[in-house]
Amino acid sequence: MKEGTDKASGNMEPRRGGLFFGLGVGLLVAFLSYQWITNPAPRAERELEEAVVLDARNHLIVQLGVSEIIDPLAPNRKIGKSYVYRAGTGWEVSGYYRRDDNDRWHAFLMSLDDARNLTLLKVQDSELAERAREDSMLEVSP
Repeated sequence: MKEGTDKASGNMEPRRGGLFFGLGVGLLVAFLSYQWITNPAPRAERELEEAVVLDARNHLIVQLGVSEIIDPLAPNRKIGKSYVYRAGTGWEVSGYYRRDDNDRWHAFLMSLDDARNLTLLKVQDSELAERAREDSMLEVSP
């Protein structure tokens, strides 16, 4: 049998270089994982997004008097997707709403400034067409 082989299986014995390489990669992965887990930036961004969505809900309730809202904090994929994201110097929140169980779901896209004040509310709700003519912040799409 050749020198440097395992007698039982005939395979080469592990070399020190491979062992050190494996330890090095393992330590690097552990260090990067720790850095990623303990990074507070994603948590802070998530908290800000949640505050934006809560403000958007309040604007929607005040502006339209809705009872049910599908938004990023209360998703329902059967009805549709909802998003919150930064847009320029403000935020945009999308989702769906309805006034009661007899109403169908209406899509909305709300634009908020950096102070989270309502700047534009786009809805797909023909019942609000007359109101949209009087309110510059409300836009109705067919």
